Amino acid sequence: MTETVLLVGGGGREHSIARAVADDCALYACASNRNPGIRRLTDGFDSIDETDADAVADYATDVGADLAVIGPESALAAGVADALDDAGVYAFGPQAEEARLETDKAYQREFMEEADVPGCPDYAVFDEMDAACDYIDAYDGDLAVKPAGLTGGKGVKVIGDQVTAEEAKAYLRDSDYDRVVLEERLVGEEFTIQAFVANGDVRTTPAVQDHKRAYEGDEGPNTGGMGSYSDTERSLPFMDDGDYAAAVGVLEAVVEALPDYKGVLYGQFMLADEGPKVVEFNARFGDPEAMNTLPVLETPFINVLTAARDGNALPELAFSGEATVCKYAVPDGYPVDPDSGAEIAVDEESVGDALLYYASVDERDDGLYTTTSRSFAVVGRGDSIAAAERQAEDGLSAAGGGLRIRHDVGKADLVERRVEHMNELRE
Repeated sequence: MTETVLLVGGGGREHSIARAVADDCALYACASNRNPGIRRLTDGFDSIDETDADAVADYATDVGADLAVIGPESALAAGVADALDDAGVYAFGPQAEEARLETDKAYQREFMEEADVPGCPDYAVFDEMDAACDYIDAYDGDLAVKPAGLTGGKGVKVIGDQVTAEEAKAYLRDSDYDRVVLEERLVGEEFTIQAFVANGDVRTTPAVQDHKRAYEGDEGPNTGGMGSYSDTERSLPFMDDGDYAAAVGVLEAVVEALPDYKGVLYGQFMLADEGPKVVEFNARFGDPEAMNTLPVLETPFINVLTAARDGNALPELAFSGEATVCKYAVPDGYPVDPDSGAEIAVDEESVGDALLYYASVDERDDGLYTTTSRSFAVVGRGDSIAAAERQAEDGLSAAGGGLRIRHDVGKADLVERRVEHMNELRE
């Protein structure tokens, strides 16, 4: 029997999910924007706000969905998984209470402490901004300032890196945040491991390194991610033996404490000199990290979904052994003042052997238009990071005017700087 799957969301992450399952099911999708890459892969598409839980559940019922995959964190926070589960449609994504692991950073740290999950940094939670500022003054060292709620990857300010202590205090006093988390600044190299979780099983995928800064050389403000890379094995060049396993142990400890968790569990880690520390958890695929992981997954993703729904053991995961490099094309001015609503052209014929994933664009009758976020990504694959980077760079000729790219993602000199940085920290 052919499965009927509903995909919620319209970004690059969701386009990669759609491509991973479209050949093995009847696929439907709903999102607030019309993503042309997703639309072409579906048997039906409806324009529905991803946070409208009742409307999503009604659409799932209308199309006869057997299961659903939820892409964006906003939908999880809005209880879309809860509504789908209540409607009898299995949602591969945590319900709102368990999604607090991502949507409430104060809860995240308190959960880690109470469940004795390894890798938790020193932290303090404040609901009074004056008290938070006093803590900054008294703290011996640098801090990361994190709003407790969702900020699209752009709300964190790191003292000693992005801002001074005085700028951080001004940021807090000018904000309208209800709660903030202040935690020790972690120094090292960041990496991500995404895991498929259901029925108590944890199946992990290769490590990925994202590049948050807007401009080449790791300069500029933070973004949702300008690009990312993975290697031919599950580890990354700057990681030592045991680093990957230690991070997986953290994810397993989370699931042991949350045995009913289902969906993707994403761990963002800082590899410090003493080993991995947790920067944050996300309750869904990363964007761009999903575009590194799913194209090299040889195990049919639909098999993961059906096993999760049916209460079976999740399949062991097989990967192609290729390295990947993902690079985003973003609107001019992104992320500070993106040129939203601008018509853009994407030359799909020039992508070559790379993979093209449409992201936060809106397809209208008269063309393709930007939104306030990233427009499309190109992913290269190869027998080395260098080979994957060349393929991705060649594919970026698809980008027309009005778009900007961070070209240094995955280049040899940038990867080598990561290796040298970790060597220096471990001396």
